[in-house]
Amino acid sequence: MLGISAERSRRKFGNKGYVFTQIGINAAPCPINCKFCSMGASHYSMDSRWEKSEEEICELLQTLQRDYFDDFFLMTTADYPQEKILSIGRAVKHLLRSDQKLVVNIGDFDLPMAVKLKEAGFTGAYHINRLRESKDTEALPEEREETLRAIREAGLELYYCIEPIGPEHSYEELAAEIVRARELNIEVMAAMRRIAVKGTPLYERGQITAPELTKIVAVTNLAVNPSRAMNVHEPIQVAMLAGVNQLYAEVGANPRDTDSHTEQNRGFSPAVAWELLKDFGYEPTHS
Repeated sequence: MLGISAERSRRKFGNKGYVFTQIGINAAPCPINCKFCSMGASHYSMDSRWEKSEEEICELLQTLQRDYFDDFFLMTTADYPQEKILSIGRAVKHLLRSDQKLVVNIGDFDLPMAVKLKEAGFTGAYHINRLRESKDTEALPEEREETLRAIREAGLELYYCIEPIGPEHSYEELAAEIVRARELNIEVMAAMRRIAVKGTPLYERGQITAPELTKIVAVTNLAVNPSRAMNVHEPIQVAMLAGVNQLYAEVGANPRDTDSHTEQNRGFSPAVAWELLKDFGYEPTHS
């Protein structure tokens, strides 16, 4: 199965690799209270609290641009003021190359907001119905689904992921989300295991093994058949054998980290992500 998935990726993606970079722009208690997230309001586990200014985000992006990367993501907690993300989007858009996509990773929003995001320069949105939504989180599945529809109707590209996968999730649960993604005709797909973050309610449940995640990546890649890229998160070497051709570099706040500046701990830099991709024979789209 791994070989079939890898061969499919090589054939479809033409050995093209991608690195996406994400800035978590605020470290703050989040009211959605995901039981796996270090920023849940009821169990906040990060080492500090802060919010980057528009100027700081622009400066950080200019620093990151010294290394080549493709799509650029801005991530916030679910209650971050949406008008502020619009302003930030407009500010960073002119700092990106013409071929770089600008992607938002925020809380739920409606169609008018989706239209505003597109007008502000965003080209896509990362949004999902997470495993055991409303049980392990305080988000409502119907609101997640409404946002997914708004993203599509506004003409934004939807980035999707099966996550956060833990040892307690059945294959039936995973299959339901894989089918959902397949029906959405995803261009960029991912599978992500839940990281056991100390201080969070799900810490004691642990996390799935690297081989198990690799197997799920292969099944997801074959079933969803994304048109542009397949990702595994967080990056691990063995999962590259399942046809992964896209990885994330992360700076700032990261819900899988207790260090509020994840680039100092769990987060990959663009350069390190490229090293892993090149080690498995994937090359960037630029020369």
